[in-house]
Amino acid sequence: MTVARGNPAAHEVLVDSWPNFGIVLTRLRPEEHKDPRDHYTNQLATFYRDKGALRALLGGTEAAVQARAFQILGMQEGLDEAVQEVAGAKGLQVEIIRYLALMSPEPPRPRGQ
Repeated sequence: MTVARGNPAAHEVLVDSWPNFGIVLTRLRPEEHKDPRDHYTNQLATFYRDKGALRALLGGTEAAVQARAFQILGMQEGLDEAVQEVAGAKGLQVEIIRYLALMSPEPPRPRGQ
């Protein structure tokens, strides 16, 4: 959504293939990273259709650089296991922090309507 609105946060989008993608990963452009200890500047967001594509993209690219703190955001089942597997193969330790997304099926209607 950020990229579609002019990309003010300087994100880049990585996909495994187009238009039939298995995974989409967004991150700040690498040249925007100022402090390697700041996991907010190396924040990635992901949506995937195929866990194998997630493992391949994370394992075969510098999406999450070993010399930097990073965080990966996503809401799909199995993301934590895939990240731990790839991190373990690279000799990294990761901490999984779970967040809950709360959604309302219908927003409240304005008064008088």
